[in-house]
Amino acid sequence: MATTEAERRLLIGGEWIETGEWIDVTSPYSGEVVGRVPRGGAPEARRALDAAEQAMRTPLAAHERAAILDRVAALLAERTDEAARTISVESGKPMKAARVEAARAVSTYTMAAVEARKLVGEAVPMDASPAGAGKLAVTLRVPIGIVGAISPFNFPLNLVAHKIAPALAAGCAVVLKPAEKTPLSAVFLAGLETEAGLPPGWLNVVCGPAREIGDVLVSDERVRLITFTGSGPVGWSLRERAARKRVNLELGNATPVIVTADADLDDAAARLAANAFSFAGQSCISVQRIYVERSAYDAFLGRFVPLVEALKVGDPSEEDTDVGPVIASSERDRIIGWIEEARAAGARVLTGGKLEGELIEPTVIVDAPLDAKVSCEEVFGPLCTVTPFDTLDDAIELANGTRFGLQAGIFTRDVGTALRAARELEFGGITVNEAPTFRADQMPYGGVKDSGNTREGPAYAVREMTEERLVVFQL
Repeated sequence: MATTEAERRLLIGGEWIETGEWIDVTSPYSGEVVGRVPRGGAPEARRALDAAEQAMRTPLAAHERAAILDRVAALLAERTDEAARTISVESGKPMKAARVEAARAVSTYTMAAVEARKLVGEAVPMDASPAGAGKLAVTLRVPIGIVGAISPFNFPLNLVAHKIAPALAAGCAVVLKPAEKTPLSAVFLAGLETEAGLPPGWLNVVCGPAREIGDVLVSDERVRLITFTGSGPVGWSLRERAARKRVNLELGNATPVIVTADADLDDAAARLAANAFSFAGQSCISVQRIYVERSAYDAFLGRFVPLVEALKVGDPSEEDTDVGPVIASSERDRIIGWIEEARAAGARVLTGGKLEGELIEPTVIVDAPLDAKVSCEEVFGPLCTVTPFDTLDDAIELANGTRFGLQAGIFTRDVGTALRAARELEFGGITVNEAPTFRADQMPYGGVKDSGNTREGPAYAVREMTEERLVVFQL
């Protein structure tokens, strides 16, 4: 794709602007420039906040917000192929996964429109105490204020949707800073917002260095909430620096799965092979650590490894590609280094572990030490470990043996075992007989421990982006 075919502008106050400087967007697969966006910084971020402040002086009624969100969903549904190709070209995501992401973003907007229509407070039982006799009280949900949104590269459309759509449903204007490596999808989505009739200033998109734009979002008192998806160190640092703001964090994971001996091994192997390597493992809930009951260990590997080896590695623009590139050569080199570190410590690589051209082959590691990076840190690459366990106590201890806590999974036919895992696994979400990479966009999604402090999904994010206001009537 020629640069001029994907030349975009920043959206500030309803105007598409240039800054005189440009950020080139390059394909992680070919290294070619596939587009460019203007380079914004602190001045553009402050201008965007001015526009957001001005917009919120004329609130949009709930039915107006809902109608706009519905129209965005409809427009996106008409242009999912274009959206998927934009996702793929800038992030290196295989088309089959990019199409899923585009369809999910439609769902995200649809669910947000529902929430805009049913955002309500509650009645307070004032006569439950003598002091409240003769009074009537209700709570209202009011917008928290301007939302500063910072989104990552790995879901450049749908995770942007998870920032924008709930904020608009709640009645909050947004200043969005998309990932510098994947801004095209965000600007594409902003174009649909304006086409759907969103008034100027309600959504502003500023691309550029995280430090410059992030510093404005942190320091400016008009930003009442920051929603951030990305790395743990950056996210927790934002929270420390913005102590007087609400800071919602959705961070990383080293996703574990337990497979018991009574599980359907064919089903488990098929689901885990697909979900350990989709988008080259670049998902916070990509399957990374698989713990298999010892009596089923060899049988599971006999099913799992051939499925991994059958995955097609190659050009993400081809419809049958399963695994494409990681986002940058520096990430590729880091992952290969972690594999070699584990191998040097005694781990065995059953398949993969090397490059196919410039791409990392899907890699399965066994006998990895528990303190190896591939066992306890987030790999964010096409790699998983498989480890045997003897008792469910052991499996739960192994799964919990990390500072992360986003999602985990268990495959078992025993309901009691599943419920025990749900109670004892220290994660924000537990899947049973499904890979923990699963996410439906209406469900509460978020982690504990180092994995975050909030729940996304429109119904849950909308409540985070509003405040409760008490109103008391003397009768």
